[in-house]
Parts: sequence; C-alpha cells; structure tokens
Amino acid sequence: MKVVLQRVLEAQVTVADKVIGKIGQGLLIYLGVSATDGLEELSWLAEKVAKLRMFDNPSDGETKTALSIKDIGGPALVISQFTLLADTRRGRRPSFTAAAAPTQANELYQRFVQQLGGHLPVQTGEFGADMQVSSVNDGPFTLVIEHPSPGSLA
Repeated sequence: MKVVLQRVLEAQVTVADKVIGKIGQGLLIYLGVSATDGLEELSWLAEKVAKLRMFDNPSDGETKTALSIKDIGGPALVISQFTLLADTRRGRRPSFTAAAAPTQANELYQRFVQQLGGHLPVQTGEFGADMQVSSVNDGPFTLVIEHPSPGSLA
C-alpha cells in the first residue's frame, strides 16, 4: 500500500459536477493498493496515518509537527488512486501491473476508510470514478508512505 498525505486547509472531490466529499483543515489522502496488500498492511497504514504528527501545536511556538490529525480532531478526504503503483522504470508508458485488481482494491480501500474512520471523520471519493480533486495545501506539507517501507523498520 502506498499513500500520499497532504496537509490541507480545505479539499473537495467532485464526480459528474457534484461535490461528493469536502473537508476543511485536515488531510487529503491518496491511497494506492497493490496486488500483494492485505489486512496487515491496511491496519498498519491506517494507524500510521491517524497518529503521524503533521500539524503544529498553536500553543507551542517552538514545536513543529507536534500533533496528529487525530490529536486535532481533523477530518480526512480519502481518494483511491491506483496510479500511485505505476512502474515508470522502462519506456514511456507507465505499467500498472503492481496495482491490485479493482475488486481487491475496492475492498481494501473501503476497509481502510472504515478503519481510519474509527480515529477521525472521513470523507471519500467514489472508487473507480473519474474524479476532480481540488485542494488548498497547507505548507505545502506532503508525505509519501509505503508499507512495507523499503529499507525501514516500520
């Protein structure tokens, strides 16, 4: 699994000219599911995202990134994005063979949303739809997290 986390002041997702998800200050999360992902990766990643300190503490002018999204009670907007699993090492056309099949990806996407929702308010896009996502990045502050993380201790 791979996520791109963006700290935002606001974000929204539109499908067929209708806003289906909208948040204020919080996290915009793009989630990519690989063919080898399962519940272990999902649980690890949902916990990591909920507790990762990406927000400043307004009462502490010295400490940056002291609070998590869970700590501030902020929302998340989660968007499925299989293109995060693109392999661009060869040629000029990305290969998406590492991405999970739609049925598996949708199931793990829904479970990720549900598990993250146990920690904080969550809005979503529409799995498999042509979506337009807009956001106002805060910072900008963007992180990419993978599980398993190459060369890390998790």
